[in-house]
Amino acid sequence: MSSHKLSFGTITILQNNLAEIIVDEGFVMDEVLVDEFHDFLLNNLDTPIGLLINKKNSYSYTFEAQKNIVHLNNIKSIAIVANTSGAVMSTETLININGNIHRNIIMFQEIDAALIWLQKELL
Repeated sequence: MSSHKLSFGTITILQNNLAEIIVDEGFVMDEVLVDEFHDFLLNNLDTPIGLLINKKNSYSYTFEAQKNIVHLNNIKSIAIVANTSGAVMSTETLININGNIHRNIIMFQEIDAALIWLQKELL
């Protein structure tokens, strides 16, 4: 397990194809940061990729970033841990903007349940 500080937050590699992402408080993700995120995934993880998005902080996306964030073919499954109503609403908006293009996005309230689901998905 290794942690990497990027310009927008921290990515912790949990397994060779599984990472936890924590975006810093108050950050606004734009297209440039989405490219940085995707480049990191492609250069540091094996495929297919599983992501655990830990929404413990409050942050936002530009519209273009919202449309592009899940458009990486190497991502197989995304588990989003959302513990507040704001985090749930923003996640639902993100999924709806993408027309549910990524069929393996599931929201969880607990990290342990999210990790169990991701590990099964990546088998």
